[in-house]
This record gives sequence, C-alpha cells and structure tokens, in this order.
Amino acid sequence: MIASEAEPHRPTAPVLGTPDDLPERADGPARPGRFIVHLVIAVLVAIAAGGWGYVMWASKGDTEVIDQVITFNADRPDSVSITYEIYKPSDQAALCRLRATDVNHIEVGTKEVTIPAGESYVQRSDQLGTSAQATSVHVQYCYLV
Repeated sequence: MIASEAEPHRPTAPVLGTPDDLPERADGPARPGRFIVHLVIAVLVAIAAGGWGYVMWASKGDTEVIDQVITFNADRPDSVSITYEIYKPSDQAALCRLRATDVNHIEVGTKEVTIPAGESYVQRSDQLGTSAQATSVHVQYCYLV
C-alpha cells in the first residue's frame, strides 16, 4: 500500500507562521537610546573631520620636500652611487638622508646631504660607502631646515 493513497493530502502550514499570524506592530516613537547612539557617532565623526581639516590647514601643502631616485649603481661591494632629484621651496634648504640596504633589507650604508637654498629643483649624484654589498639605495627622508 502506498502512503499517499492511505492518507488524504493535507496542506502544510509554514513552520514559523504567516504574516497574518503575527501580532500588529505598535508604531510608537523611536527608542531614546537609539537617538543617543546616533548623536555620539555624529559628534565623533565631526571631531575626526575637524581634526583632519586642521592638519591639512596647518600644513598648507607647500612645506614638503619631494624626492625621487633616478638611478643607482650597486656593482661594487664597498660603495654605491645614486642619482636623485629634489623638489623643495627655493627659499629653504633641505636635509636628506640616503640609505643603502643589502639583500635582507639591512642597512649597510648611509649619508646625510644638505641641499642649499636657492633652487627649487636639484638633481644630484652621490657616492655612499658601504660595509657590505648593497642591493638597493633610496632617499630615506628629506625635510626642510
């Protein structure tokens, strides 16, 4: 005997019920705790935006030194040469630190170079002595003095 023949077909209701089975929702005022949370978030966002605005205003965008390595040669085990360019305000001098590293990114040589005031664009070539074979040379930092 087949089960479908023995029992009459009964429609099955959803396990969780239908929308008509749920009670009516009371549309009252929003909970006061939610407003406070949104207010606190808004205040924090305003403080962060104000702080970022102050930093951008205070830096004025023109006190920066831009450096770019053009080429370097690390063929010798005791020194490397680097050619680089510096963009800076022409009325200020800059102090730059050149850094040579080996294959494990360990510093093997450094040199500090002063770029005098008078020009806004300077292209230089410098030689750095190294304590081991260097594989990379870069301008670690430049700042106005």
